[in-house]
Amino acid sequence: MTNVSAAKIRNDFSNVVNRVAFGKERFIINRRGKNLAAVIPVEDLELLQKIEDGIDLIDARNALKEARTKGTKFWSTLKTEIGL
Repeated sequence: MTNVSAAKIRNDFSNVVNRVAFGKERFIINRRGKNLAAVIPVEDLELLQKIEDGIDLIDARNALKEARTKGTKFWSTLKTEIGL
């Protein structure tokens, strides 16, 4: 990954986008030595989203399993218990 300052990327944005889109490069944008954002190929983003979706699916399955084993509560009961 290439580190680039926010000022440099602002001045050379089209070149950076082309390098990311066609060269599959990744850039980390920083300002005053602090990383702020990243510019990555769409394929990397899609892979990250698939991984996150898989994690969400595992979490949902675990929540359902827990609800089946521990039981559930009515929303009105839960609101009362937490003081809403």
